[in-house]
Order: sequence, then C-alpha cells, then structure tokens
Amino acid sequence: MTAIDELLSRNAEIGNIVPGDRSSPRPSLKVAILTCMDSRIRVFEIFGLKQGEAHVLRNAGGVVTDDAIRSLALSQRKLGTEEILLVHHTNCGLELVTEDGFKDELEQDTGLRPTWSVEAFREVKDSVRGSVNRVRQSPFLIHKDRVRGFVYDVHTGELTEVV
Repeated sequence: MTAIDELLSRNAEIGNIVPGDRSSPRPSLKVAILTCMDSRIRVFEIFGLKQGEAHVLRNAGGVVTDDAIRSLALSQRKLGTEEILLVHHTNCGLELVTEDGFKDELEQDTGLRPTWSVEAFREVKDSVRGSVNRVRQSPFLIHKDRVRGFVYDVHTGELTEVV
C-alpha cells in the first residue's frame, strides 16, 4: 500500500466528522496563517482551528516568497482576510542547507540552475523578521498593520513572538 492509499483509507474511515463551517471560502476569523511544510507543525491543533476559520498556507520554511504574496493578496483582496500570522519553527530543514550549496546540487543533477531563492537561513528569528518585513513592504497587500511573526518550538509546542 502506498502512502497515498493509506491516506485515502483513513479519509474513508473518518468520513465527515471535522467540525467547522464549510459554507464559504471566506475564513470566519479573517486570518491567514503562513507556516512551514514541516509535518511536526499541526496548524489546526496548535491554534484550535476549525474548518472555515483561517486560510493556511505552507511552504519550505514558511517564508514570504512571491508565491506566498500571491496567495496572501488573493486571501485579502478577494476572500476578506485582514490579519497575517507567520509561524516559523525550531529545527527547520532550511537551517541545514545553504543557498548556493543547494542550487549547486540541483544544477549538478539537472544541468539547470534554479532561478528561485532557496531561502536558507541560520537564525530562525532573523527569517521571521525578514518575512514580516516582506509582508509590510508588499504593495499587493492591503492589510499590513496586523502581521505578527512567531517561532514554534517543535519539541515543546511553545510559540514565541518575534515581531
């Protein structure tokens, strides 16, 4: 059985038991959460979220990239969100690579060098500050006064506000 088959089986078992309002694509709390794709970050459990309350965006590192800005702009301008919660975390895989090192590896394997940024970092708090600054400087976002950035400790579950 593949991992996808396992997930489909689990879905069939649980059925439609997830609480929340599914009637609208507009999040009822008017908040968008951007965090890392790391599987240790259980966004709905951490914040006690129900379906329909928040937009949840994920990428490697939880960093504010052009694509994250695209999603946040749609979230704000078309779906009514007014706040942005950024959650980076301890023990992130992006701390284990370097920008040039990973690009060199990809170029060696494929013959092509990526045009996108890896967004590697050494200090997670600096990465949070950088992401908050990108949100605040984006001309495409209309609600930039209520953006907050946190570090989630994957071992203790503690959230520490950075900005």
